[in-house]
Amino acid sequence: MRSLLMILAFLVMASPALAQAERPSASVASPDGSITVVVTTDGDGRPSYAVSRLGRAVIEPSRLGFILTDAPKLERGLELTAQPVTDQDDTWEQPWGERRFIRNHYRELRVTFTERADLRRTFDLVFRVYDDGLGFRYEFPEQDALRTVRIGSELTEFNIAEDGEAWWIPAWEWNREEYLYHRTPIEGAGSTQTPMTMRLDSGLHVSIHEAALVDYSGMNLRRSEGRRFVADLTPGFTNAAVEREAPFPTPWRTLQITDTAGGLVESSLILNLNEPNALGDVSWVRPMKYVGVWWEMHLDSKTWASGPRHGATNENTRRHIDFAAENGFGGVLVEGWNVGWDGNWFGNGWDYSFTESYPDFDIEALSAYARERGVQIIGHHETGGNAYHYEQQMEAGFDLYERLGIGAVKTGYVADAGGARVTGPDGQPTFAWHESQAMARHHMAVVTEAAERRIAVNPHEPIKDTGLRRTYPNWVTREGARGMEFSAWGQPGNPPEHEVNLIFTRLLAGPMDYTPGIFGMETRSPDGIATTWAKQLALYVTIYSPIQMAADLLENYEANPGPFQFIKDVAVDWDDTRVLNGGIGDYVTIARKERGTREWFVGSITDEHPRVLSADLSFLEPGVRYRAEIYRDGSNADWRDGDGRSRTDIVIEQREVTSAETLSLVLAPGGGQAIRFVPLGRARR
Repeated sequence: MRSLLMILAFLVMASPALAQAERPSASVASPDGSITVVVTTDGDGRPSYAVSRLGRAVIEPSRLGFILTDAPKLERGLELTAQPVTDQDDTWEQPWGERRFIRNHYRELRVTFTERADLRRTFDLVFRVYDDGLGFRYEFPEQDALRTVRIGSELTEFNIAEDGEAWWIPAWEWNREEYLYHRTPIEGAGSTQTPMTMRLDSGLHVSIHEAALVDYSGMNLRRSEGRRFVADLTPGFTNAAVEREAPFPTPWRTLQITDTAGGLVESSLILNLNEPNALGDVSWVRPMKYVGVWWEMHLDSKTWASGPRHGATNENTRRHIDFAAENGFGGVLVEGWNVGWDGNWFGNGWDYSFTESYPDFDIEALSAYARERGVQIIGHHETGGNAYHYEQQMEAGFDLYERLGIGAVKTGYVADAGGARVTGPDGQPTFAWHESQAMARHHMAVVTEAAERRIAVNPHEPIKDTGLRRTYPNWVTREGARGMEFSAWGQPGNPPEHEVNLIFTRLLAGPMDYTPGIFGMETRSPDGIATTWAKQLALYVTIYSPIQMAADLLENYEANPGPFQFIKDVAVDWDDTRVLNGGIGDYVTIARKERGTREWFVGSITDEHPRVLSADLSFLEPGVRYRAEIYRDGSNADWRDGDGRSRTDIVIEQREVTSAETLSLVLAPGGGQAIRFVPLGRARR
């Protein structure tokens, strides 16, 4: 009897392992073998995937599939068949970017799921696994049983394998993506937007996002239980979040997985998962620095609306054009130039004209004047979130810009989340979320119409960045986070940790038009700007964008030529990018090499705590002497003014260095350091 009981006990304990062994499965490993993905189905034919790194679980078994709104769900009763794993290794060149050449090295697994009975519907699941993470997407083939796919929700899960901390902003709130980041245990996250970044207790860094968001709704994350998160699609017009005709792929669901926080920043996974350039010659897309008629409106010294304090006047615009020409800037942004700013435009937008200017703004003459001075006007199309109204005039607006030689436009969608207006199925205006499928279609229409006229686009209040700048290089940057203007308004501004948080969260998605370079520390905010001058300079290196604004009032630059020199000198387009050190929300130091020259720039920033960081200069060319032009916090620098502390305390100095040295970077509370490295000649032996 005892022997029989022992045998029965063994069978009970062994049955899960035996069942697992019998389950059909497929697997793929990254090129270096460090990351492994296993896809399987359970006894009911439910599909799932799991991810490990160096033999340690990162994503525990997580569900896959769909809830459809007009057909049975695609979730169980599925058979798995896998194709052989393939290897891809190529290098492509960015027309502009954080680095010039990007290696695209991955191993791909394609798994087909087919229903065992009933409709015999089918879909593919494609994994591309890199050494620093992976992407996976669903692909619906053409099939009689599923011609139109109406997706109510995805069942895609991310079941985080271990405890840790998460940095996240809430989903479904009124202010879109413009929130300060929460730092909580992973289990403390609720409904979140992506990227959501985590540091696991083992030290591993993981960020969840998506790539190639085309004609689909944006993905948020909803924590269901413990550390299990479920894809939460942005709603559509009906109970279907997405409606597409097969065949089509979904966006890639992405996991960046690295040992260090800096590894997340250096990863090119999001870009690599997008399609190559679809526009051909894009030499007309020109990275630049610009100034603008903008900050004075946020300070309430000028207005967007017409009247005695109107900012977009001929006189004020000419002054900005002259300043840009004299200081080597490529563009002048002018907001409030067009009819429609009077009255209620927030979340409305019906009164905007995108071709008619106010009487005190001569767009023809000013565009010609700018061209004569080697500068271009940067156009502005605020819509008040009314994409429907904008689409009625968009082509005419772009035609005007093309004729006037305006090669870039900043668009805007200022409306509460869920309050954007789009063209509904009946052709009439209806409300939608900013990251709905309808708005994904709208932004694609804007970018492609602009590209036909050689115009670059910089949307604010945008749909999230998912790396589509690779496919459409005229999609140069965007906002999509809480920017500098929050520190101008009559409320608490951005805290010192905010920019460091952005680099390891929002900036993982792509470039951001953060608008740095503020020297005037007193604003409408009761605390002013929580920064030092040196940090404002360092932001030009740490926060990447191919177009960078010198956002302050011109008189503040004219009064401070010393620190302003760095803004004039710093590059915006890069051959290479290196993260020298970093901790999420705490500090970061980034080095970038200017494209087409031998100069390097370094930016280092911290949160509210002072720090001493080491910067290894081995990225410099060996055997060459460099002049390091250093802009650092002074001994009394602090983001809090008073008691002998000053935000404007800055030291500007020079010294010779080589690649064999390590610099000590002393950062004040809320401070930073910016350095330009200019090659001088061969080092003496």
